[in-house]
Amino acid sequence: MQNEIVKNITPLGFVWQTQNPFLFCVHHNDDYPKGNEKMGPAESLEGRNIGQDFTIKDGWRMYHGEKVPGFPTHPHRGFETVTIVLNGFVDHSDSHGGAGRYGNGDVQWMTAGSGLQHSEMFPLLNKDQGNPLELFQIWLNLPREDKFVKPHYAMLWAENIPLHTEKDENGKTTEITVVAGKIHNTQAPPPAPNSWANNNENEVSIWLIKMEANASWIIPRASNEIQRSLYFYKGSKIKIDKHEIESYNSIELSADEPVLIENSNIEAYMLLLQGKPINEPVVQHGPFVMNTENEIRQAFVDYRSTNFGGWPWPSHENVHGKEKHRFAKYANGEEEFPGQENKI
Repeated sequence: MQNEIVKNITPLGFVWQTQNPFLFCVHHNDDYPKGNEKMGPAESLEGRNIGQDFTIKDGWRMYHGEKVPGFPTHPHRGFETVTIVLNGFVDHSDSHGGAGRYGNGDVQWMTAGSGLQHSEMFPLLNKDQGNPLELFQIWLNLPREDKFVKPHYAMLWAENIPLHTEKDENGKTTEITVVAGKIHNTQAPPPAPNSWANNNENEVSIWLIKMEANASWIIPRASNEIQRSLYFYKGSKIKIDKHEIESYNSIELSADEPVLIENSNIEAYMLLLQGKPINEPVVQHGPFVMNTENEIRQAFVDYRSTNFGGWPWPSHENVHGKEKHRFAKYANGEEEFPGQENKI
């Protein structure tokens, strides 16, 4: 008997539910105003719950930031973050001396492993116009054997992320930005070295999909055990099998057969996450994701005693100089400047 192609359809909220090996996904979409000298909003913050500003007011949020929007210093252990910035910029700083500014199509792949602190701030660099920001942050689990690997982050610069294009029988185009995994002969850049995605047998894929109005496209089949979720976050309607699905819904799909998507009369934007499950217990408490309650308790003990390396930056909501272009600085001292000659 053939499996149902569409297993479940769920409206999307702020935090998106995911399937194993992913832990969750968040879609940030903020229409920030002009920036001030400190790279925060050049508007009053009156009426906002500063420190916990998650309610859209005037089209944007400060999140945990007090002067600059974003997420000041916080710890992680036992999993990975994949941050895909579609528009705007993120300033990264961490407890191992790593730093960076990335955006407008760049992706940061960070393995928290044994533990680190980092901050993720959203500098408002434009003083004479708005600073729109749109990004996804995806949490990808690590198996038990890699929970305590050395923390690491890799930059997947926009220039190096491949775009796969297909046309349907009517000449309508679908574009797939391949952040992780492979589609036909198009292979994503390598993820962080200890990632579950670094083993091709796990078939981890992270794809950004853009379909032209009235386009049709077929998601290729994967192995039987792969879990596949499609997040339709912008557009009007798509049709899969017998289901007409409106924008801002997630669709849990069978992965072991091809899936035809038919778009309606405006462009459609989707995120696809799929991979082989990590068949181990998952115990999560805030920023720590382990296999047992004892490991969670130990994570808190370790964090209190070591601060996962301390905090070498002048502020807990650290931002880099306004004149800085996109860059990455790693814990080993290596630096990257995309579009420029790399410097060591």
